[in-house]
Amino acid sequence: MSKIDELKEDIEKLPSEELAELFRWLSEKEWRSGDKEIEADSQAGRLDFLVREAREEKAKGTLKEM
Repeated sequence: MSKIDELKEDIEKLPSEELAELFRWLSEKEWRSGDKEIEADSQAGRLDFLVREAREEKAKGTLKEM
């Protein structure tokens, strides 16, 4: 049995409160990972096109407010 299968079995046995805690932890971990990826992309200039597009839309008067 793989480690993942063992974990799945253990997770299935968790009480709902602990399952919710695990879910929150995993979600936060995923968000932090995504934040780091966005930060790295931004620093590398891979998101510069978004700023250009927004400035172009603003200049044309078609930028939509959120």
